[in-house]
Amino acid sequence: MLPDEPARPQAEEHPGLPGCYRHPERETGIACSRCGRPICPQCMVSASVGFHCPECVGGGARQVRAATTRFGGRPVGDEALVTKILIGINLLVFVLTQYVHPEWRQLLSVFSYPSQNGAPALGVAAGPDQWYRLVSAMFVHLSEFHIGANMVSLWVLGPQLEKVLGRLRFLGLYFVSGVVGNALVFLASDGNAYSAGASGAIFGLLGATAVLFRASRVPLGPVIALLVFNLVITFSVPQIDWRAHVGGLVAGTIAGVGLMYAPRAHRNLVQGLTVAAMVGLALVIMLIETARLGA
Repeated sequence: MLPDEPARPQAEEHPGLPGCYRHPERETGIACSRCGRPICPQCMVSASVGFHCPECVGGGARQVRAATTRFGGRPVGDEALVTKILIGINLLVFVLTQYVHPEWRQLLSVFSYPSQNGAPALGVAAGPDQWYRLVSAMFVHLSEFHIGANMVSLWVLGPQLEKVLGRLRFLGLYFVSGVVGNALVFLASDGNAYSAGASGAIFGLLGATAVLFRASRVPLGPVIALLVFNLVITFSVPQIDWRAHVGGLVAGTIAGVGLMYAPRAHRNLVQGLTVAAMVGLALVIMLIETARLGA
């Protein structure tokens, strides 16, 4: 360049675009609208305003409280699925024990015979290895009318309780009602018993329904009338086992109170302890009566 030639302006150096905070080698002109960090197309998540980075999206999701049913269960699409499954299992067991393997009725029912004159105890009275009957007997029915009445009652009472409690809590309520009812059968029979059916669990659902009406401030008249009607039938028809009905009703009512009146801050703990307490009650009954019989 000659001395009198004007100096040419030098081209300005423009810094490159920032790199994505997760992929530094990728330049990007987009930033997270929440935290401001640069994000590449692979990392950006569309938002109502701009884009968010994966960390902000994850943090926001953790801050959103998961939806629950009224008493802490998880909302689901089919709110009567467990009720339908229980009805299906009952019907299947009825077909098997009524028409295919009738001998299974005694194997699965609350059958008990104490030790007498040196002969060994049989069934539930024989000891803990036979206590499975407290559960299996809930699915055994002795006639078409027996299973028909119980399944209609289960379909009437089950869905509304399953809806407000959620599947797991409803299933716990159903089983502890039936198990405590069958344990009372054993306790009140002096070791000599034969009982079967879902009636104890059904009465437990009836007791829990009364608790639900009370918690919802719904008039108790209809459910009390239904309860009284069923109790009249229970004590007036000779072949109906009142012990399973009363035991299931008491267990279902107590479990219903624990499940529906549990304080929100400690709901899961109180509900879990309530169900565990009912299982413990059945276990204590079985241990006491088995020891008394000398099994």
